[in-house]
Amino acid sequence: MKLISWNVNGLRALHRKGNLGWLFEQKADFLCLQEVKAEPDQLPDEAKTPAGFYPYFDFSKGRKGYSGVAIYAKEQPMKVAYGMGIAELDSEGRFIALFYKDFVVLNIYFPNGGGGPERLAFKLRFYDAFLVYIEKIRKSGKKVIFCGDINTAHEAIDLARPKENEENTGFLPEERAWLDEVVAAGYVDTFRHFYPTKTGAYTYWDMKTAARERNVGWRIDYFFVSNDVVPKLKSVKIHSEVLGSDHCPLEIVVSL
Repeated sequence: MKLISWNVNGLRALHRKGNLGWLFEQKADFLCLQEVKAEPDQLPDEAKTPAGFYPYFDFSKGRKGYSGVAIYAKEQPMKVAYGMGIAELDSEGRFIALFYKDFVVLNIYFPNGGGGPERLAFKLRFYDAFLVYIEKIRKSGKKVIFCGDINTAHEAIDLARPKENEENTGFLPEERAWLDEVVAAGYVDTFRHFYPTKTGAYTYWDMKTAARERNVGWRIDYFFVSNDVVPKLKSVKIHSEVLGSDHCPLEIVVSL
């Protein structure tokens, strides 16, 4: 089973650039997109109802062209959840969970902590609520796979310039501490599982400074799995060569 995650920075823009085709050529079982920036009725047919997939969308309820996530799934789920059941945290269209018999796939566009103390506090509330949510799923007996733009680099190895960013959102101690909690709770960063010491592996680059050409980036997009999935992991890949967004796609292959 192959899963791909990608912050597309606008699904309509990705389609206009001609990069949407790459996604559907990958023969993935799940395509998980973040920062879709559109409601379904604003999308071209190729993105709204792609052949061979069941499409699911969550979008911002109060601000058009903002945030949003999508999952294209080969197999229809038993249940779909849009949000965590907390109105404040669900209003920006950041959450889809697909429930199957033995496992759950969650695609999340976690908030960015920039824009002042209120947004950082919102991000941390979202983080805490999400960990509670997935722990309930795991305690119900299902395996957990979650992916998306977490908007935080976990360790110094996960960004090109850690010293310069110690006081910037995306690498603040309180943001990184939540990822420590996730790992301590028994969830595994699939990339670090395979490549524990690899450097220069990033998923996001600032477009304004041409950072991608110099590989001055951040690894802020992840696939995490509950520890009972780890023996089933086959591979992980960061598709840094794929253009179309300020983020690149990543994938895992797992034998569930």
